Formats: sequence, C-alpha cells, structure tokens
Amino acid sequence: MKVCTLPEAVLRRTFEVFRACGCGRRECQTLWLSSWQAPDAIVECVHPLHSSHAGGFAIDDAWLTKFWLELGRRNCGVRVQVHTHPGAAFHSPTDDRFPIVHSIGFRSLVIPRFALGAVGFDGAFLCEITTSGAWRPLPLDRALQVIS
Repeated sequence: MKVCTLPEAVLRRTFEVFRACGCGRRECQTLWLSSWQAPDAIVECVHPLHSSHAGGFAIDDAWLTKFWLELGRRNCGVRVQVHTHPGAAFHSPTDDRFPIVHSIGFRSLVIPRFALGAVGFDGAFLCEITTSGAWRPLPLDRALQVIS
C-alpha cells in the first residue's frame, strides 16, 4: 500500500473550507492535489465550485472543465477526493458510483459530522479503487501520513 504524505496545513485548510462552506448543515468537498513528479506527496487543497445540501453535493460542470485544463497546465493530478457526511463516515452508493476520478488507486476520504469535530481523522473513512473497479477500505494510519 502506498503512503501519501499530507502537510498539516493542507489538512487544516480542508477543515476550514468544510466548516465555512457546509456551516454544519451541508456536505462539502475538497480535492487534494499532487504533482505528477511526486504523486504521493499531497501539496494542495482545492475547493470546487459546487451546490450542496445535507445529503450530497454536485460540482459545477463549467468549473470542472476549466479545472481539468488547469491541472494539465500545472502538471498536477487529483489524488484524493475528500468530503463530509452529516453523521458517520462511510462510502455511500452515490460515492461509489460518482468519484471525480475513475482510476485504480484513486482515493476517497469521508469526514464525519460535517467536519465539526477536531481537525484530524477521528471517525473518518478512507478507501481506494481496486483493479476490479471496486472500492476497498484502507487503514488511515498506514495510508496517510500527516507531516509538518
């Protein structure tokens, strides 16, 4: 299993975005990026333009088109999609069917309680796409390493 490094500042920024956007009432999503030269080193948190409600969100199509072009220019990729759930963290059938990236090894992280708890992974759920196209759970403590 590959280990992705995640700067503590990116993790804190993720929670700030979730709390400001979701306000404890709506789901929210961020995307963690890395360069193609160092794909396992997360360097940035991007907050997509989206609409949301208590049980889901939808990314703006025009924003997404521009975003893919920007990633190409920057030689970066989305490594992990991160989003909130109102209660417990799990990968829902909608999460399974509609990841932003459909590639082997792509990861999805769900943060519980609209990210209103402590900054970190308490109660969070991480999974990745396998060679069969199914999602498999990953142990957070072995798959993500928070660095200073």
